[in-house]
Amino acid sequence: MSIYDSVAITGAGGMLGHALTDALHKRGVKTVLLPRAQCDLAKEDDVRKIFDHRPTLLLNCAAHTKVDQCEQEADLANRINGTAVGQMAALCREHGTTLVHVSTDFVFNGRGTKPYKIDEPAAPLSAYGKSKLLGEVELQKHAPANWLIVRTAWVYGRHGANFPKTMVTVARAGKPLAVVCDQVGAPTYTVDLAAGILALLDKNAHGIFHITNSGQTNWCDFARASLAEFGVDHPVSAITSADWEKQKPNAAARPRYSVLDLSRFEETSGMKTRPWREALAVFHGEVEIAGGF
Repeated sequence: MSIYDSVAITGAGGMLGHALTDALHKRGVKTVLLPRAQCDLAKEDDVRKIFDHRPTLLLNCAAHTKVDQCEQEADLANRINGTAVGQMAALCREHGTTLVHVSTDFVFNGRGTKPYKIDEPAAPLSAYGKSKLLGEVELQKHAPANWLIVRTAWVYGRHGANFPKTMVTVARAGKPLAVVCDQVGAPTYTVDLAAGILALLDKNAHGIFHITNSGQTNWCDFARASLAEFGVDHPVSAITSADWEKQKPNAAARPRYSVLDLSRFEETSGMKTRPWREALAVFHGEVEIAGGF
């Protein structure tokens, strides 16, 4: 039996859910798509119903990802991003299902100065980060025989709202753009993230891994690169995190440095992800083929 015999994807309506679906369909793998309307992780019964489909592989792309909103909805975030993952893991163990859970750079506090290794202490700053760390803990507490936690960062893709799309849309409308310049990370294209996840599954990998595009940048330079890639000539003003916090006093704290160390992924999978700027160009090409945003 192959783990790809029956694949279920929660959060299938999101950016990564779409990318994984496309990647699996190219392999001829059929998937059961479970967008939020069909599978709301806030509801225990919805999580149980996933296993009516008897999945051999469950790809959990569902999450409460509205970082600032999580500050006011910490209990809901802890349910969706935390205890629901533990419930899912226990059911995977019961049914012999392989589980892949997607986590985040927000589990780190961002005070580091070099890429975070998988075993460095987690110390999230925000309700969102704490809820995602809870999910990692709950998964391992109730772990099935085969599981992966994949931490990633700064994700964008062709489906749904994303940072490059927002920057280009705002610039084309002639509106001012002021973007934080002192938060550093690695943008991650969903197509490359999906490819990395499948590469790990193909190697029967187990445990925690980091997958992003390679290299690093800050949000302001990412915005400028997005505009340059799409041929939009528009100024982008650099502001500090402190400036942003004054404008948005209720916003969640973000890690200042959240580049993730990819060495375990590269050694295990035998592949390297594209540099982030190259991935952005590929994303642009895919958008153009699809007829634009």
